[in-house]
Amino acid sequence: MLLADHLPAAALPAPFPLLTAAGMLDPACADRLRADFPRYRGAGFFPYEDRDCGPAVNALVAELTAPAFADAIGERLGVERLSQYPPLVTLCRSLNLRHGNIHTDSQSKIVTALVYLNEEWPHGAAGSLRFLANLADIEDQVAPQVLPVYGNVVAFRRADNSFHGHLPFEGDRFTIQIAWLADVAAHARKTRRGRTSRVIKKLLGGLDRWWKPRAA
Repeated sequence: MLLADHLPAAALPAPFPLLTAAGMLDPACADRLRADFPRYRGAGFFPYEDRDCGPAVNALVAELTAPAFADAIGERLGVERLSQYPPLVTLCRSLNLRHGNIHTDSQSKIVTALVYLNEEWPHGAAGSLRFLANLADIEDQVAPQVLPVYGNVVAFRRADNSFHGHLPFEGDRFTIQIAWLADVAAHARKTRRGRTSRVIKKLLGGLDRWWKPRAA
């Protein structure tokens, strides 16, 4: 279902190695992937667990973490044999207004890729990924913003100036993120942290559902 031949030949002319691509997923798989996507109790990114997902999502994750795809991404971003680095997969079904602050990713990340599964995106700039010149200005873009629609893929090499974020958005935003990490220790550390965060997000999701009807 991953159409790897749709990757661009080279990175964009940005202040850090960055590539974007459209049409990277087989259109025939769209409904199946969304149906197999996990339903989390909270918002934000959750650590990937195969038991959470249906077979289509598990198959796509296997393709995205395969050495051939990693090396193809790495070649375009100037990372030799990206497949030597352990991949960490996280999934996001929905966001709330707390998400999207400008950041650069932690130093343990070598490359990050984002794969979007949303059927359409009628929300315009809200929730659309932006790559930025600094931490202070969400409007100071260094590349065209990327709408999170089905088949759009973004990958970038982590750098001290790899600023990215998005305008506030609340609602469904189906995303698979793959981060290739510096070493096994970083992978273990982030996995532990992700499991703790998963518990907290579940609790926050329950509180959100309890609070909103009362606040309305």
